[in-house]
Amino acid sequence: MGGVFINICLYLCTCFMEKEIYILADNQDISKMGIRYLLNFNNIEGKVIEVKTKKELINMLAVNSEAVVVLDYTNFDFTHIEDLLVVASRFSSVSWLLFSDELSLSFLKRIYIEKTFSIVLKNSTCDEISIALVTVRQSERYICSTIANYLNSQDNKDSEKQLLTSTEQEILRQIAVGRSVKEIAEERCSSLHTINTHKKNIFRKLEVNNVFEARKYALRAGLVDVMDYYI
Repeated sequence: MGGVFINICLYLCTCFMEKEIYILADNQDISKMGIRYLLNFNNIEGKVIEVKTKKELINMLAVNSEAVVVLDYTNFDFTHIEDLLVVASRFSSVSWLLFSDELSLSFLKRIYIEKTFSIVLKNSTCDEISIALVTVRQSERYICSTIANYLNSQDNKDSEKQLLTSTEQEILRQIAVGRSVKEIAEERCSSLHTINTHKKNIFRKLEVNNVFEARKYALRAGLVDVMDYYI
């Protein structure tokens, strides 16, 4: 019953909106299909454009300066949060919805300060993702309940400071020198799932969001030699 009520509210809101440009900056096909489905299901009219790289995104924003960008930061080619903030500053009329699986605490704290960005997780309910799409379209900010609770939780302060185990340090070292998850799994006689889980835990503990940031940490921590990094 609640879902029906939400759908009615979303429909009434969208009836008074002009057509919008939605730019999907996400390299997961299933995610893009899901966003298209929710836009259609909730009668949100608009043109949907897909981009695969930061360069393509910037080119599209140059001609669609008031678009809504649905961005999976962790699976896109932004190398650092500063990189993202520069683009957001350049296109100040763009509405941003960060749509990812998991984001580090340090990233979330910084993004939360930058009121330009809305955030919803990929494992949020369809109703919540739909509300986020409509809210962002109205140039208002939306933070999903999971992220809001996460930021307000004091328990995360200690859990984010955990040191890496010896296994995680070794896997981070291999990631930093350019080995793929498949190569690491084969070398360690482990499954892809196991290595991916280690990688996810490493990123969470180090408060990083991508391989580039993880490499910088490995260099600072002395887990890899500078010469190994550039080979």
